[in-house]
Amino acid sequence: MDAGLRKRLETTAARLQAIDEQLADPHVTDDMNNFREITIERASIADVVEQYETYLKIEQDKEDAFLMMKDDDEDIAAFARDEYKRLQDEESALIEEIKIALIPKDPNDDKNIVVEIRGAVGGDEANIFAGDLFRMYTRYAEMKGWRIEILDENPSDSGGYSMISFMIKGQGAYSRLKFESGAHRVQRVPKTEASGRIHTSTATVLVLPEVEDIEVEIRDEDLQIDTFRASGAGGQHVNKVESAIRITHLPTGIVASSQVEKSQTQNRKIAMTMLRSKIFAAKQAEQDEKIGAERKLKLGTGERSEKIRTYNYPQNRVTDHRIGLTLQKLDRIIEGDLDEVIAALINFDQAEQIKGEL
Repeated sequence: MDAGLRKRLETTAARLQAIDEQLADPHVTDDMNNFREITIERASIADVVEQYETYLKIEQDKEDAFLMMKDDDEDIAAFARDEYKRLQDEESALIEEIKIALIPKDPNDDKNIVVEIRGAVGGDEANIFAGDLFRMYTRYAEMKGWRIEILDENPSDSGGYSMISFMIKGQGAYSRLKFESGAHRVQRVPKTEASGRIHTSTATVLVLPEVEDIEVEIRDEDLQIDTFRASGAGGQHVNKVESAIRITHLPTGIVASSQVEKSQTQNRKIAMTMLRSKIFAAKQAEQDEKIGAERKLKLGTGERSEKIRTYNYPQNRVTDHRIGLTLQKLDRIIEGDLDEVIAALINFDQAEQIKGEL
């Protein structure tokens, strides 16, 4: 273990000891805010300190095995050599686990998410592909036991959606899908293509954590609220009542709308949920950029040159261009079998953060 990592673990262990001493004070609950803070902090570092203690035990056992390797009895020396090798392997694996455990937890990881998918480049085929992506994420959510709630939609006459936004509710939804934001490219022969020529189209995906009222302040005087008649599927009310809502946040220009409910009140509630998430994400991106920590796995604009992933139907191939991952499993992935792709993205992100931490 390198000196920098060891020093950090020693500091963490010392902090745990200091917290335990505070918790042992009978007056610790006199200040409930401080009590809650140190209790949460203890929970966040206890596991890594336990791992460090395990590492120290392995280190001592390695020293003992090294000494036994010099024993005159060949059987004992051979046993010690095997034990030393086993401990080395165990130590290396534990160090990698410790590095991951030291990565600061994303506070949004356990949140529900708001997803917005738009057909981008490619006309009708882009909208159809947007519908395919919506179905892919819906299937994945079903596999995880999560719930889907449509927030807004603009169905395309040719199939799919020019835009659809929805919420996925479930434990850890953001942690699993936060890297899906970006431009997704499809290569295939459209159903309308008589000559059998392969077309390239794109759709953009935006994944945002659900944000509570207390996490982002929105003043009523900063909002412009417009009502309009809903369009597309939704029943007879769409031609009679201005139930659809569009909310513009004037300081940022961010817009959110909803027309899926018959009630104007319900549509306003949905639009505000989307608006809070968009404003929160914009502020977070601004902060990341200021401190030079903007994620490499970020949202593009939908242009082909900014693609994050390609779905090649003729070759049954999916390629994630950010991490160089290629899988010949498009048929399974487009049906929602995303775990292998998501695991690779999470592992890449952890490795990048470890580099930054160390």
